[in-house]
Amino acid sequence: MKRTRGEGFILNKLLDYDQEVVKINQVSYTYDVRMFRNTFEYEFTYLNGFLRNVRRFAGKPALTCPLRGNTWTYAGLNQECNRLAHALLADGVGKNDVVMYQLLNSAEFVFLYLAPQKIGAINCPINFRISPGETAYIIDDSKPAVFFYDAEIRKTAEDALNMARHKPRRVVMVDPLGKEKPFAGSIAFEDYVKGHPDYNPEISRPMHIYDENTRLYTSGTTGMPKGIPLNNINEVLSAHDVIMHFPLSPLDKTMNMSPWFHRGGLHSGGPNPTLYVGGEVVILRHFAPRICLDYVEKYGITFLIGAPPMLKLLHDFQARNPRDLSRLKGIITMGAPLEREACIKFQQVLTPNIFNGYGTTEAFWNTFLRPYDLPQMAGSSGRACTDDDVAVVKVYPDRRAEPDDYVAKDGKEIGEIIVKAPAKTTYSYINNPEESERVFYKGWIYIGDLGVWDENEYITVVGRKDDMIISAGENIYPDQVEEVINQHPKVKESVVTGVPDKVRGEAVVAYVVKMDPSLTARELDEHCRKHQALAMYKKPRYYRFVEELPFTATGKKMRYKVREQAVADQQAGLLERA
Repeated sequence: MKRTRGEGFILNKLLDYDQEVVKINQVSYTYDVRMFRNTFEYEFTYLNGFLRNVRRFAGKPALTCPLRGNTWTYAGLNQECNRLAHALLADGVGKNDVVMYQLLNSAEFVFLYLAPQKIGAINCPINFRISPGETAYIIDDSKPAVFFYDAEIRKTAEDALNMARHKPRRVVMVDPLGKEKPFAGSIAFEDYVKGHPDYNPEISRPMHIYDENTRLYTSGTTGMPKGIPLNNINEVLSAHDVIMHFPLSPLDKTMNMSPWFHRGGLHSGGPNPTLYVGGEVVILRHFAPRICLDYVEKYGITFLIGAPPMLKLLHDFQARNPRDLSRLKGIITMGAPLEREACIKFQQVLTPNIFNGYGTTEAFWNTFLRPYDLPQMAGSSGRACTDDDVAVVKVYPDRRAEPDDYVAKDGKEIGEIIVKAPAKTTYSYINNPEESERVFYKGWIYIGDLGVWDENEYITVVGRKDDMIISAGENIYPDQVEEVINQHPKVKESVVTGVPDKVRGEAVVAYVVKMDPSLTARELDEHCRKHQALAMYKKPRYYRFVEELPFTATGKKMRYKVREQAVADQQAGLLERA
């Protein structure tokens, strides 16, 4: 009997794996584990979860694109993914090849998330907001077999591919609205999949639970992006985490206001958990408060996901132009803490059910604030998620602390936040063993955030180790100063950093976006001097008023960019002394 390509691969891999187990794991079992292991290790995959829903919910809506006016049922979505999977096979894409896509939120993003998994390849979404140089760096790092780009970033993609040393065997343009033409050397998505069959590829078990099926890249707040490999266990249990914490059901409709290329976009109410549970994903291509709230009302969105700055814009619009939000079960935020006063306003105007998650690209979210924690615990990052552990350990100048070298649980002593999330991380970076060694230790992730915790193990982030300002021998954490500045009624938002100072080593400078044009540096200085929560040595010595601040796609402040700008502005004499 002739074996298929997939069956032959699986048989060989099973034999290799069994031999490896004999060599490494001399375990004595009390029962015959062979069928369980064989079934679990090859069938507890994200793809199988999706395919179960294709069978259960064939005619149920899975994906809706308001811009196109299209809805794909689970059966229809699976057919689109099959056409793409067969196109990739025709291009010679196979086991462990990387399929990279630089797309805005779109139906094709979902096709590309699922289709590579059908053939044992690795799907790899990347940030569409980064520069051509950063894109080229990622292309050279992961060496994709096929590269897909969005028509809206046509120039960035073309420049990046020209700069990259690695040349993908195929380059494909995705244009949901069908208005652009591919640049020379690339083809349109429609042409790429045209004529290919819509049935499942004949690979019955394309993946093992430890196989990498998704690769993400960090947002690069402190340097070049790092590749984060995720395996099937990570993908399935990330979905389980969201399904459990929302909770999420097949009756729900989710819309993530953030781009899907990052962990919070893909996994927090994005395609990953929603399609795994059998719900419906509504695509928001560009965030705008009016469009977003119109969709919530029109499509009956039950869970809305985004960064806290987005909630502020939604709040302001809803307060002026109310929409029907009665079907909204909750809003989930990530990427930044929720201030207490803002949280109360959001609960009054948008929904009482506000959630806030804190985590990393490496391990998704690791702490969670539920509606019953708010507004009392607003400002904190919550307690560890159900399957995770979080601790705050001491910081030493010449070494890292052991995982049990805790700071006091008094809400005062500052240490480094470490997390353990074995269900949602592979504890490694792609092509970067030095960084893996630095960040991952004894099952914990040392992510560089500084914080405090209390007797109930609620974590509060106060800054990052590399953001800390040292002025006259005193440690100053930017988040604390920013919270005080942001309480001024004429301030919209702020970022605090340090600039060189001959006397103190560093001086504090605040970059501020005004809510009221009349705001002056003298007013802010007086506000900080009188504030009871801010010591005098922590108040800014310089101010700079700007129109906007730099944020990553996940809503995190890009402090390193502000620091670079501050040094340049200081040299140019543009900083205003308090």
